[in-house]
Amino acid sequence: MKVTTIGIDLAKSVFQIHGIDERGNVVLRRQLRRAQMVLFFSKLETCLIGLEACGSSHYWARKLAALGHTVRLMAPQFVKPYRKNDKNDGNDAAAVCEAVGRPSMRFVPVKSPEQQAELSVHRVRHRLMRQRTALINQLRGLLAEYGLVLAQGATHVRSQLPALLENSSDSLPPLALELFQDLYEELCQLEQRLADYDRRVERLYRGNPLCQKLGELDGIGALTATAFVATVAHAAQFKNGRQCAAWLGLTPKQDSSGGKTRLLGISKRGDVYLRTLLVHGARSIMRHTPKRDDPKSRWVEQLRKRRGENIAAVALAAKHARILWALMVRSEPSAQLIAAHRIEPPAQPNL
Repeated sequence: MKVTTIGIDLAKSVFQIHGIDERGNVVLRRQLRRAQMVLFFSKLETCLIGLEACGSSHYWARKLAALGHTVRLMAPQFVKPYRKNDKNDGNDAAAVCEAVGRPSMRFVPVKSPEQQAELSVHRVRHRLMRQRTALINQLRGLLAEYGLVLAQGATHVRSQLPALLENSSDSLPPLALELFQDLYEELCQLEQRLADYDRRVERLYRGNPLCQKLGELDGIGALTATAFVATVAHAAQFKNGRQCAAWLGLTPKQDSSGGKTRLLGISKRGDVYLRTLLVHGARSIMRHTPKRDDPKSRWVEQLRKRRGENIAAVALAAKHARILWALMVRSEPSAQLIAAHRIEPPAQPNL
């Protein structure tokens, strides 16, 4: 019988396939090696294919769509309720097949190779940032064993360490002095690599008019604008800005029942990296709001006094997410939308 819907449990080498016909009867259960995937689906009649949004899922979605199939990606948390019995590859593939046919299911837009490349720049830069932080922490900890203290921050460590080592060369063992010099050279190399990636991000920002449009908003710089455009990709998938903010985990979770609404802390769902950038951008603005008298600043200050610093920062980040969504989906000039939300002069540094 003809296969109309297929669920695929993706893996590195072995893929589980589960297919049903138009009546919902199971007509296909099998495993495929990676090298067999393209050949198998090229011979299969076009059908609906469901995949979980995970590593390599966007690649396979583009590959299978090129063969004429309709491919849908779904968030794993939306697929999990459809799995029956214990977790294994067969049950996972059956759950994907069941979920992709639900009329209320929400799907993940397939990213292009260019969008994935832009996100890869951010991921590598973020890894280098973590490596630099770990290196500085280790360096300061080892120096403290010899009674040498450096101020926190990469700038202070990079500028003060050479003079500190020179002044302490007589009191430090030669082996320790050699070690600290090696760590300093490693730190300089990391700083150089980070500068290279910052220039890549800046080129992406200057080469994309939409990123520059988003960058007009206070607290949004090249880093956040390029990450937002590459991550959200298809802003029209959200009905409104609140859905976009909720997708980023910037809205409260609910535990409501019996008509009684109960809001908990923010959900922290979605992309952690992008949410972090938005919150840091909001904090950079909040350094200046006590001195301003515009409506946005007054709103932030009232919220800060009533709920505290952190909640005010997240609320401002959620507001920014809604504005950025509106800038992506609407065609009118950005100045009209941003004017009511601007703090002059723009808060620095933008992220």
